[in-house]
Amino acid sequence: MAKENEHSFYEMRWKTLAVLALSLVIIGLDNTILNVAIPTLQEEFDASASSLQWMVDSYLLVFAGLLLVFGTLGDRLGRKRALQAGVSIFGLASLGALVADSAGQVIAVRALMGVGAAMIMPATLSIIANVFPPDERGKAIGIWAALAAVGIGLGPLAGGLLLEWFDWSSVFLVNVPFALAALLLGIRYVPESRDPRPGRFDLTGAALSTAGFSVLVYAVIEAPNDGWLSGTVLGLLGVAVALLASFIWWERRTPEPMLDLGFFRNARFSVGTAAVSVAFFALLGGIFALTQYLQFAHGYSAVEAGAIMSPMALGLVMGAGSSNRAVRRLGAARVVTAGLTGLALLFGLTLFWSADMGAGLLLAWFFGLALSMGWVMAPATDAVVGAVPAARSGVASAMNTVARMVSGALGVAVVGSLV
Repeated sequence: MAKENEHSFYEMRWKTLAVLALSLVIIGLDNTILNVAIPTLQEEFDASASSLQWMVDSYLLVFAGLLLVFGTLGDRLGRKRALQAGVSIFGLASLGALVADSAGQVIAVRALMGVGAAMIMPATLSIIANVFPPDERGKAIGIWAALAAVGIGLGPLAGGLLLEWFDWSSVFLVNVPFALAALLLGIRYVPESRDPRPGRFDLTGAALSTAGFSVLVYAVIEAPNDGWLSGTVLGLLGVAVALLASFIWWERRTPEPMLDLGFFRNARFSVGTAAVSVAFFALLGGIFALTQYLQFAHGYSAVEAGAIMSPMALGLVMGAGSSNRAVRRLGAARVVTAGLTGLALLFGLTLFWSADMGAGLLLAWFFGLALSMGWVMAPATDAVVGAVPAARSGVASAMNTVARMVSGALGVAVVGSLV
């Protein structure tokens, strides 16, 4: 009887991971799928350059600003509850594309989707940390890491194909069936968990972190347009530094902090967070530039450019999947180092690219890039989550995701300025 119960629990947690995967894919898609629809949206709404930018960036701004707060609330109020609420908000906001008839309304829809995503992302990782035992957690996080990023690779191709067949709203409505399936299956297959001793909610810390990360991301978004040394951007960066410094000061002194800064004294937590940050800075900044290279230097259409980049999806799955076995043989530090080295070498090779470079070489390059990325993401994320108590996994996973989002936004801004 005990063996039957153990087998049933084993099957249950992998079904839980499958449900979480549905939520992760749509979040990944929404990081890149809208980029190929920008020309269509400009024509549809006669939108200004600023409006087009905020159609993309409103999602990122809200997502990054609320992550830490929602990760903490998930630990306190229930991670399943946070996941279900986030999926519901994300799906309903996507349906809003059916009634949006102005650029401002599209921006509002994207911002509301960012609220849902900020609830979903930390909840998925913290649920894994609480459902899987330590000996299986690396494998589960490897799958999580692959699915969390696979949408980034599929986004341009999916967006291009949808726009070939349907109108602009299709890049939003594609989320709805995934969200509905995740919501219904989550009722049955996702267990509830929470911090048994959450203490008092750190309202001051929540306000300072939300304001600080929001202003920081806003400054990064505006920098390519206004200039990094403009008064506006320098002022915003100064405000962001002041707010985040105040947040750190407060968290060190309050008896019940939202984010335990002692986590950063653990090398696994701090180095893992740094590795994820560097990798996403390179990946999202690189994709921003390379999408333009494929379309402007090569003359590929949006669909063709997406097809050239599609091996990233397979590379991420294979890289994250194989990283768990590599960690058992070599150790997490060596695997992450190998992944970062691979990223550096592959981006270095772009110095030798030309406008007539063959499609086969491009396909192989994007596959190799994603394979290297998988070797960074999964072990580094496992190190971050494994360095904190399971009861605080929500805030740890939120911190991991904040690092990814802010670094990715900074990568796009810096590379965009250089381009």
